[in-house]
Amino acid sequence: MTFLERLAARVEVVGTSLCLGVDPDPVALPAGFSQDIAGIERFAKLLIESAAPQAAAVKVNVAFFEAFGSGGIASLERVRAAVPSGVPFIADAKRGDIGSTAARQAVALFDALGADAMTASPYLGRDALEPFLALTDRLVYVLCRTSNAGASEIQDLMVAGEPLYLHVARRAAVWAEGQENVGLVVGATASAEMRAIRATAPDLPFLVPGVGAQGGDLEAATATGPATAGAAAAIRGGGLLVNVSRGIAAEARAADDPGAAVEAAARRWADTLRC
Repeated sequence: MTFLERLAARVEVVGTSLCLGVDPDPVALPAGFSQDIAGIERFAKLLIESAAPQAAAVKVNVAFFEAFGSGGIASLERVRAAVPSGVPFIADAKRGDIGSTAARQAVALFDALGADAMTASPYLGRDALEPFLALTDRLVYVLCRTSNAGASEIQDLMVAGEPLYLHVARRAAVWAEGQENVGLVVGATASAEMRAIRATAPDLPFLVPGVGAQGGDLEAATATGPATAGAAAAIRGGGLLVNVSRGIAAEARAADDPGAAVEAAARRWADTLRC
């Protein structure tokens, strides 16, 4: 099965486009969780145990584990193993380098870690992504128009009469021809840009961050499923994932029962993102 087929099967089970983001910042952990790799792992597993049953996929930001060196990598592997079978796992690693380096990155994320999908930068061009794209049962979400405040500095630059992010969307659509393993990362904090990207790449799946703590446009995000089969069918097919990280994790900080608070927040977001 392709990633999109596995994701579609999961969406049919949970009926939502919610992607659970796991970004365990040590300085933002709830009381009682140590600000070291043990606390990071414990909280990440709590998020997965409490919130993943409501989600279509889980996206883990690997930097929060890599920061702790070899112990962090071992912890990341245990967190990945805690994701229930049948829930697609996205490694948010933003990789992409010259071919020989990218080939080893692909081994690290897809073979060693067992990721179903990953995030990557298009800046080096197709050959830097080829080791990832060669695995047709996985998926690469290409950074297109990101959700951070400084995204416009580079991504909105005008190139041959249109912003750079539209060139990225168009190239990604070309890379996806004949296979179903290319998607786009498009932040909900840029709703007008999101609509333009959807018009440029009508059939690519979107991974949409920025709707929770970053205050992105939820209505715009949920209106951007691929156009081919109608919005509802396209979202059910995995064409849209809306990532929520801090919007769920933050509920645990002031709660007497962090697990229950996380579960309740995940249910609310899952209901909001019904499809």
